Amino acid sequence: MEIRVLNYFLMTAREENITRAAALLHITQPTLSRQLMQLEEELGVTLFQRGKYHITLTDEGMLLKRRAQEIVELVEKTEREFSHGEEEIAGEIALGCGETQNMTFLSERMAAFRRLYPLVSYRIYSATADEIKERIEKGLLDICLLLEPVDIGKYEFVRLPGKETWGVYALPDSPFAGKERVTAKDLLTVPLLLPWRDTVRHELAGWFGDDYEKIETAATYNLLLNAANMVRNKVGTALSFYQEHACQDLCFIPLDPPLETGAVLAWKKNQMFSEAATAFIQFIKDSVQASFTIPSKY
Repeated sequence: MEIRVLNYFLMTAREENITRAAALLHITQPTLSRQLMQLEEELGVTLFQRGKYHITLTDEGMLLKRRAQEIVELVEKTEREFSHGEEEIAGEIALGCGETQNMTFLSERMAAFRRLYPLVSYRIYSATADEIKERIEKGLLDICLLLEPVDIGKYEFVRLPGKETWGVYALPDSPFAGKERVTAKDLLTVPLLLPWRDTVRHELAGWFGDDYEKIETAATYNLLLNAANMVRNKVGTALSFYQEHACQDLCFIPLDPPLETGAVLAWKKNQMFSEAATAFIQFIKDSVQASFTIPSKY
């Protein structure tokens, strides 16, 4: 199975039309058709349902599409890592990041690292912790910024100095808007929007205590942007940690008693990294060590 043929397959899957895909690939339609049929023969499956005007992926085709995207991305990442000479630190560092205030800490260090090594660039993938861990396991990411609680047994990591403060996002005319803090009893009176990750909900259950069984869950979410939209449209009040500038039109009220979450920067144990990624990891370790010994805004 050649990378070139996988790219042909991905283009055809995207366009759902062999003629259009062949034109974009700058090859003839018969050549593309022949390559796709040979790929099907090699795998022993039918990848496309062929119609008169367009084609669609079979279930096997959908599976190959997911795998092909991962393979092509990994190949491209590898090529980028070897695209510069050995005499300089250069190349791309792939980072996976969740929604967290600690991204400010990381961004400042990224900028400082590029001032030292201007030929380094970053590829950022933003998603939930579970999605990020899946991609780092497949080698598509070098380093990940994850919010606790998270299982990091398979990773090396540094714990970042910043703590995320939990609270609720509510409308300005909400009964909570004038409060300095909200309690578990307060939250029994409104429908809630909760993070969908089980590990996070377990943490919240511990904070609620016996009252957790009494809460009304209107929806679960994985991105605060969508949760904020639901708050604005009165689906419910969102439980989340504070994110500066994320929801400036909403009120954020911290929890009472306080609930805080830490963050870690993690990477796979015993993995070979590019020179750029290796240098960046050491740079972050040194920065984190300094931040714990020197007072900072975090």
